[in-house]
Amino acid sequence: MTPLPVETGRGEVRGQGIRRRLVLFLFALLLPLVAHAVTPGEMLADPALEARARAITMELRCLVCQNQSIDDSDASLAKDLRVLVREKLKEGMSDAEVREYIHSRYGDFVLLRPPVKPGTALLWSAPLIALLAGAAALWMAARRRSGFAAAPAKALSEEERARLKALGASDPDKPTS
Repeated sequence: MTPLPVETGRGEVRGQGIRRRLVLFLFALLLPLVAHAVTPGEMLADPALEARARAITMELRCLVCQNQSIDDSDASLAKDLRVLVREKLKEGMSDAEVREYIHSRYGDFVLLRPPVKPGTALLWSAPLIALLAGAAALWMAARRRSGFAAAPAKALSEEERARLKALGASDPDKPTS
């Protein structure tokens, strides 16, 4: 048997206000997932060309934000670079030529995945070095800890036994509980 709905003083049925707030909260939480930095005015009419432009802009770093691609960034420089990429594609440049054009003007930093070369070797190897250093530290700590537990206790010398007896210990060789 279900209880009858109880009206609050404001013309609402109890529980509906909570549901409404929950729906609004979820909507606000999920809204950024569909929001794009690319404005409709920037987009190309040809869907294939637009897909190429989006693929390129997702590989280029925003020089203002530094942790976002220019496709995701709202910075004015990112907008200018998105427009530049689309212009170069409309001029007939290939994807590689557009990337090289931007790279030649801004250097390796503009690429979200910089090339592997002597100057970027440390950048590419840093995660592996950190992983190996962490594994070595754990191994040494485990080895050190097991070394303390495995060391057997030394037997007391005759002199130590005599001192303990003099201090009032009953039987120095008998373990205490």
